[in-house]
Amino acid sequence: MATMLRSSNQRPLLSALTALWLVSLAASGWQPYDRATWWMEVAPVLVALPVLWLSTSIFPLTSLALVLIALHGLVLIVGGAYSYARVPIGFSVQEWFELSRNPYDRFGHFVQGFVPAIVLRELLIRLGTLTPGKLLAGLVLACCLAVSAAYELIEFAAAMLLGQGADEFLGSQGDVWDSQWDMLMCLVGAVVSLLSLTRLHNRQLQALRGAR
Repeated sequence: MATMLRSSNQRPLLSALTALWLVSLAASGWQPYDRATWWMEVAPVLVALPVLWLSTSIFPLTSLALVLIALHGLVLIVGGAYSYARVPIGFSVQEWFELSRNPYDRFGHFVQGFVPAIVLRELLIRLGTLTPGKLLAGLVLACCLAVSAAYELIEFAAAMLLGQGADEFLGSQGDVWDSQWDMLMCLVGAVVSLLSLTRLHNRQLQALRGAR
């Protein structure tokens, strides 16, 4: 009964997430810069959406985790529409701070750590029965780095299979250290996420336990 109650409370937020993603996908997929890049960038969104709906009745996530997932999806969708190296807001930031490259890709990898840190933390606490503390934080950071490294391997595989056609997906912009910077930004994002959101996340997890 408690699971059904939590699920029903989550459905309006999940419905809003779904509507936001579908509208954004339609807009970004109308005339993307590169169709193949668009498919590769939005693939995680297309996978995550049905998984969220299928799991909502048996394992509803906290509102914080859902909102963060929604924001991460939007970052991917925007990157897919323009390719990460050509996102307009990135050019504006590049000009404001006199940067040598469009920083949207760096921002995307920061988010790649910021969002999974909370989602992985929630899974480790609820499924792994780990308790909040330094050990959990260290494990979350390690998992985020593992996710980032796995993504870099996917990009490597794409580069090997597609050759020059993978340039838009990689978004390296000529930086030979791009993979290392990507993983560093993921780690920074995960650290910032844990430092800023742990207390809020703990309160929401406690509320979930109280609803049982």
